[in-house]
Amino acid sequence: MNSPLRLFSSELTCPASESMQYTNSSLRVSCFIKKGGGVRVSNRNGRNAKAVVCCQLMHSHKEEESNERKRKLQEPVLVPVQKADFVRTLLIDNYDSYTYNVYQELSIINGVPPVVIQNDDWTWEELCHYLYEENAFDNIVISPGPGSPACPEDIGICLQLLLKCWDIPILGVCLGHQALGYVHGAQIVHASEPIHGRLSEVEHNGCQLFHDIPSVVRYHSLVIDSESLPEELIPIAWTSSTSTLPFIGSKDFGKFNTHEVQPDQSIFIDPFLAKVGSGSSNQFDYGKTRSARVLMGIKHSTRPHYGVQFHPESVATCYGNQIFKNFREITDDYWLRFRSSFKETHAHSNACMQISSANRLYREVCRSISAENNAVDQLKKIVHADRHLEYNKAEMKHLEMFNMVNTPHATTGSKCLKLKWRKFGHLAGQVGGAKSIFCGLFGHEAENTFWLDSSSTEKGRARFSFMGGKGGSLWKHLMFRLSHQSDGSSKGGGYLSTEDSQGSAETIFLEEGFLDFLNKELQSYHYGKNECEGLPFDFHGGYVGYIGYDLKVECGVKSNRHKSKTPDACFFFADNLVAIDHKNDDVYILAIHEESSSITQWLDDTEEKLLSLNGSVRVALEIQNSHPLTFYSCKAGLAAEKSREQYIEDVKKCLNYIKDGESYELCLTTQIRKPIEELNSLGLYLHLRERNPAPYAAWLNFSKENLSICCSSPERFLQLDRKNILEDKPIKGTIARGATKEENELLKLKLQFSEKDQAENLMIVDLLRNDLGRVCDPGSVHVPRLMDVESYATVHTMVSTIRGKKRSDVSAINCVKAAFPGGSMTGAPKLRSMELLDSIESCSRGIYSGCIGFFSYNQRFDLNIVIRTVIIHEGEASIGAGGAIVALSNPEDEYEEMVLKFCLELICQRNSFFLS
Repeated sequence: MNSPLRLFSSELTCPASESMQYTNSSLRVSCFIKKGGGVRVSNRNGRNAKAVVCCQLMHSHKEEESNERKRKLQEPVLVPVQKADFVRTLLIDNYDSYTYNVYQELSIINGVPPVVIQNDDWTWEELCHYLYEENAFDNIVISPGPGSPACPEDIGICLQLLLKCWDIPILGVCLGHQALGYVHGAQIVHASEPIHGRLSEVEHNGCQLFHDIPSVVRYHSLVIDSESLPEELIPIAWTSSTSTLPFIGSKDFGKFNTHEVQPDQSIFIDPFLAKVGSGSSNQFDYGKTRSARVLMGIKHSTRPHYGVQFHPESVATCYGNQIFKNFREITDDYWLRFRSSFKETHAHSNACMQISSANRLYREVCRSISAENNAVDQLKKIVHADRHLEYNKAEMKHLEMFNMVNTPHATTGSKCLKLKWRKFGHLAGQVGGAKSIFCGLFGHEAENTFWLDSSSTEKGRARFSFMGGKGGSLWKHLMFRLSHQSDGSSKGGGYLSTEDSQGSAETIFLEEGFLDFLNKELQSYHYGKNECEGLPFDFHGGYVGYIGYDLKVECGVKSNRHKSKTPDACFFFADNLVAIDHKNDDVYILAIHEESSSITQWLDDTEEKLLSLNGSVRVALEIQNSHPLTFYSCKAGLAAEKSREQYIEDVKKCLNYIKDGESYELCLTTQIRKPIEELNSLGLYLHLRERNPAPYAAWLNFSKENLSICCSSPERFLQLDRKNILEDKPIKGTIARGATKEENELLKLKLQFSEKDQAENLMIVDLLRNDLGRVCDPGSVHVPRLMDVESYATVHTMVSTIRGKKRSDVSAINCVKAAFPGGSMTGAPKLRSMELLDSIESCSRGIYSGCIGFFSYNQRFDLNIVIRTVIIHEGEASIGAGGAIVALSNPEDEYEEMVLKFCLELICQRNSFFLS
């Protein structure tokens, strides 16, 4: 680690001044002396001279002139200097689920988005090339992440960077903070207790990083042992007490809820500290005493390197963005002290590296900008214009952010779709409501039918229902199964079977997977926007179905340990459908067709059937009564995947992972199953929607797969509306309803003020802010509603709402890929948590934990989270349930909560086959 690093030398032609010019036949680029580098200049009568620029980082001994640099770091900048319009940050992602919250903050504060790379994307040589030869970055931020800085797989290139890049401002957050201490010899130890998603007051010594910040809040399991700090690392912040603070009910809660920063805010939330509270009955012993002064911030005495243990990017860290603002000021001041031409360098460097190729854009910028014009404004225009440039894969691998969010490309052979629709005002109530309409139009056999059913229509929840059956010439059924190797792990790709309305079928292998196929399909449709004017909803026809949990392998997970019994995705292409506006009681019928065909016959027939349903509540009742809800025959009773003892042991495994810093929260699940021979699954769903109406309920039947889904989900996974607003509504925190109104109010307050449930909800909110931040415009991701309590027929739940404006260069499917599976079903950090859960759980979740909904041909979508759902497949019915395991969790209590969720679902099936 003490060996010297010698960067490449560059032979340059330059005038005898600080700036140097490199010339060839096609390019003229201004460069500047590299930071810490040496220069030899031969002056030929004041004309251009040859120079060699070389940058060395010496670590065989303490850097020479360290005392001089220390003095310069501490002295104020006395001469007023105009600072740069933007700062270029390299953001290193330690495979965390909060990195893009940092990305969103830095994009606004710095003036340009940072470049995001994962900690093993670049070799050390590549990193040095961009830092010292391209001179592409002004500072570096190292993200939080799972694990420990002592594990090379967890920290990647970050240790080498912290050790050798002594001349570049660096800020480490959580794991990055621990890495800064570890690389200089400090010990990393377990905290007296993990603190995740909980608030603590933090004191500081007035360091520039904490300018205008009175206190902060935390998220962690591991800490730097303050007793082991070497003399070159200076403590700058620490906890002020042993107690954590309640989030809801604090003096600043209203400010969090509006997502606005106020001048008097004084609390920071670090949602990434593990969750064991003083009143917890957790079986792990974190020590009889708790240190009142846990180290929360450090800085290097001679380098511009800083670390914070808490999470400034959390939605609940009130003054969090001030940390990043202060770090920008530190960066500005540092380069003003050590490099006089800081602003000019910006004019000749890449301002926004969040595009396909840094090198190519760098050259385009330098070729286009002239000294006599406003360089910064020109640069921003060029960056904006070049966002859609595509370069070869060798160049793209260096700077793409997950290689999952790609610019939509033009398609050839596009299909032009036409839409026709009719509206029937105030008809729904007259004909008996949604149930009567579905049963009257599609419920006789109910094969190959769908019903996206907003059976709970309270204000602020879902408003529209959509239903349909086997349709016209464009209708088709898609069924996808992932390919599985002999070792049982999915390597990507799979088999897609399709069948059209005429019964013609084929099966093909999709090497790039189902979501890539669906993305191309949706991009192949062209349509006239004026045809849908007057429709108040966004689903005008397209794909309706589900995505199973195991499709996580198409969203960043390396493999699946278990194989699903059910297909991994099933969809209809619905070209004919009925929509119900529950707010206005209106009914719409819609049909899409290709330009050359006509579909008025289906519209005429459906209109006639609709209008003949007058008073037809009897129709639905007759259908329901003709197929009683009792089972026909059963082979055996209920069978649980895990016994009580096994489930409690799984919770303990989760707690150990959390204690060791591998995860902040793990959403553990299990399933119960019951063999059946015959069942009226539609009757079961109709009973379920009566007992437990939900805003994102759904009925799906895929007859070829002998598969029916009866879903009463109250949770939205993700929606993209006509204004390009993405919305997520995660549920974390559930409690059963009481017997009286007074008891219900007390239970709602108990849920809302539960520190454990607040921590669960907060960590998932920050996770989903991160997921949206990957595909939304910088600065647009916000939380309009945080930790609201919503009441349903059987439970009260804690719900938050996250929104953001979709970037124009991101497709609908890539929004889903950035967020799937829903964070409320995985935990955080998402990738590591899913790997751990795969190793703990004994079977595939299948459809459970996935999503159900639609992808309209106009690239709008609305998807739920598959919970509180009965899956009926090939003679077996199953229900999944579970809960979020956090450091505050008690294993026995978690088992009881899981059983409660099963029981609530079973109660809704009273007198049905489950309770026979």
